[in-house]
Amino acid sequence: MNDFVFCSPTRFVFGRGATDSVGSEVAGLGLKNVLLVYGKGSVERLGTLDRVRGSLDAAGVSYVEAGGVRPNPELAWVHDAIAQARQRGVDGVLAVGGGSAIDAAKAVAFGVPYDGDVWDFFEGKAQIKACLPVSVVLTIPAAGSEGSGSCVISNDAQNRKLGTSGDIFRPRLAIMDPELTFTLPPYQTAAGVTDMIAHVCERYFSGVGDVPVTDNVATGIVRALLDAAPRVMERPDDYDARATIMWAGTLAHNDIAGCGRSLNPGGRAGGWESHGLEHELSAHHVEITHGAGLAVILPAWMRHVWKADPARFLAFARDVFGIEPAVDMEPKDEAVADAVTAAIDELQQFFWSLGMPHTLADFGLGEADIEPLINTLRQNKGERFGAFMPLSMDDARAIYLSAL
Repeated sequence: MNDFVFCSPTRFVFGRGATDSVGSEVAGLGLKNVLLVYGKGSVERLGTLDRVRGSLDAAGVSYVEAGGVRPNPELAWVHDAIAQARQRGVDGVLAVGGGSAIDAAKAVAFGVPYDGDVWDFFEGKAQIKACLPVSVVLTIPAAGSEGSGSCVISNDAQNRKLGTSGDIFRPRLAIMDPELTFTLPPYQTAAGVTDMIAHVCERYFSGVGDVPVTDNVATGIVRALLDAAPRVMERPDDYDARATIMWAGTLAHNDIAGCGRSLNPGGRAGGWESHGLEHELSAHHVEITHGAGLAVILPAWMRHVWKADPARFLAFARDVFGIEPAVDMEPKDEAVADAVTAAIDELQQFFWSLGMPHTLADFGLGEADIEPLINTLRQNKGERFGAFMPLSMDDARAIYLSAL
């Protein structure tokens, strides 16, 4: 086990009716006037936003509304919201929604105290040293942003999608009511589950050997998702399955599944290769849901890199799917290859069973679309990136082509 630093400052309020406690919880943080950040309609249409407004009103917390956050939140919206927050003198930011609303809220929160362009933080030109308190009412379990020190924003003008990390903007408060997720469309639920599994895998395949406690946490999260996701597809109002998915999303990305697996004690475990490859997809094609893109990219990445550490993939095959190499098969290398391939097939077929896309062609992409992805990937990641097996641009190109 490598040295690590684990930080989880978030207060989680989880359960039925938790939404109605948001006002008293936000007031308990000492906040008086918050920027209320949300997306493009579902939280208002389903009445969640009215419940949040009513709870804030009852607690005497005033609010300034900043709606319209799109999936893959965009820099121009963040700029406008920062200006609004400054003008109205807010002392905190409250996101109501999923990862897009939360990431947008985080960017506003650390953009308000900064004199320069908030994009500087994403390009690595500045370090985040101040941030307004962030609170969350989670409605879409997926990104795990309600408990993470991660924030991803798209810059449409540059066809770039970049992330930044820091404990300073981890949410102070996360309200998590599984009943809010009963009405999620199946595709959105499936994309969220896929993203959660990818968050675990990015850490599990981090270029570090066995870390038994952390590895059991990681594979346990994946097994729980394999069990719960089909249940909610059949019965969307299965509270226990929805609660499992919601909490799994948090644990998949608050870094507990990576403790002891990082090469840098203060850093996040893993090279985040699949996320890096997918971010180019949804930066160039904003209509692509992040989790859906990962459903194609993650298995393609696995097939390309597993030979760099077969033992790691065999452990995943055994602990997640109960797959082991045939003991009587010769040569042994073929037995290992069969077991690893079977596990990757199982994972991909699970994604397919939830209605996720099979190939990049399902998004309407072809060979002509690959080189623009490589160009911005090189700009964002350099000539090589990753931890499990550092990828060259030729590797990246091969993975994209194999996923068509």
